[in-house]
Amino acid sequence: MSPTTNRLQTPRAAGMAGIAFAVLLAVAIALMRIAVPSDDAASAPIDPDKRWAIQVALEIVPFAGIFFLWFMGALRAHTGEAEDRFVATVFLGSGFVFVATLFASAAAAGTVLSEDTPSDFGRHYAYTLLATYAMRMAAVFVLATSTIGRMLNVFPKSLAMLGTLVGLVLLVVAAGVPWVEMVFPAWALVISVYILRVRRGPAQHIPATHTDPP
Repeated sequence: MSPTTNRLQTPRAAGMAGIAFAVLLAVAIALMRIAVPSDDAASAPIDPDKRWAIQVALEIVPFAGIFFLWFMGALRAHTGEAEDRFVATVFLGSGFVFVATLFASAAAAGTVLSEDTPSDFGRHYAYTLLATYAMRMAAVFVLATSTIGRMLNVFPKSLAMLGTLVGLVLLVVAAGVPWVEMVFPAWALVISVYILRVRRGPAQHIPATHTDPP
């Protein structure tokens, strides 16, 4: 298999990872909300019969973070080498911080869940990491991605506008409205499907460079 073929197929595999990330994160968020349905998730009581939902969600989160890194690679491969360095730095930084805070919130929630009497501080800490910091880093990531896509014309205008709207929603209301976190995996799913559709189109043949014999 030629290097050119490898280069064309790698973003497709990474795009599939983006779909896997979107599905896993959405399932994890849904399980968390099912276990703690109250608007005040940081202090609402956990139904003992639904603790399994939180445990399953915490098992899913690490895999969602791993697939998110592949999703970032798919986005960078799709935008090419002409991306703006400033926006690209924000894109990478917000993506890495999102994964770090997602893992930290899951670890904190796991520690609280293992306690016989969960402390209010631990629950507030885990919820704040996820709803405030992780989701706002996700907002910055979405906004940076949409900016890159708009600047380089690699995303349709409607897709760039959708990303801007999703980023603003996550930035402003993520910590205060239940289930609003779902807009992030939904956006990731839309972007991943778009990348896969583009990659399934006719491949652009790169003419080989021949060197005339002396």
